[in-house]
Amino acid sequence: MTTLSLRASRRCYNALNPLHSAFYFAPEHDEEFAALGLEAGSMAYFAGRAAPMGAVGAGVVTATFYNFSPALVGHHIPRAWQAAAPERVLETRVRITDKYLTRLLGPEVIASRRMAETAELALRATEACERPGRPLYAANADLPAPDAPHLALWHAVTLLREHRGDGHIAALVQAELDGLEALVTHSATGKGFTPHFFQTTRGWTARQWADAEDRLRERGLLDEAGDLTEHGQELRRAIEADTDRLAFAPYRHLGQDAVERLTELVTPFTQEMLSSDALPMDHFGR
Repeated sequence: MTTLSLRASRRCYNALNPLHSAFYFAPEHDEEFAALGLEAGSMAYFAGRAAPMGAVGAGVVTATFYNFSPALVGHHIPRAWQAAAPERVLETRVRITDKYLTRLLGPEVIASRRMAETAELALRATEACERPGRPLYAANADLPAPDAPHLALWHAVTLLREHRGDGHIAALVQAELDGLEALVTHSATGKGFTPHFFQTTRGWTARQWADAEDRLRERGLLDEAGDLTEHGQELRRAIEADTDRLAFAPYRHLGQDAVERLTELVTPFTQEMLSSDALPMDHFGR
């Protein structure tokens, strides 16, 4: 029997994650939340993602989201809860998910056996996720799994994503990178979003970004051109390895054969979504 590798678990996660991430970029996201009185953009994002934790304050959102400017969070939270209570946000979140997945994948796919099997395996994986030290995962884990397979799949992928994300924050803290420094080093890999995208969506100014670059140069992580040094590359590799290790339990629980099957099942869904420009790929690259 083949031993499951961290690489295989990461491959499975990468195949699953776009199903969740497309939620934030779907036109239904801002339309439905605007109908609740939430402002499009950051307010809707913060409310939609934080709602499982209840009407928390800006400090909790800043801590759990990690790489957003505290000033940006404070501008929208707790003001968002005055427009829409978390319970209403959660109800709307399900409606958004139903609409955008049906639009992107089609009614026949939504009702297919493939969708049902994918949801069943993804939910099984979440059985091995642990709550201690993982606040965003734990809050979402308190929510009931929807009955409809496509909604159950989104719920399961959300659990896996937030479980991994909580572990990633732990790895960043261990590496002594604050939220902004994490964004700068991630952008410097050339494999993620551009600095402009991070600054505009996370609420950081160009001056704050430059100051973070200076701090990273002092640590020997960035060179004068803003690229990662060898030490910086080693640190990013270590962070990703730690993140993979901390996120491994659900995939180990499934086992090699089931992980391969889940990856095989979900990949066509992801490919269809990416071909429909469901994610802003134009913001990737340097």
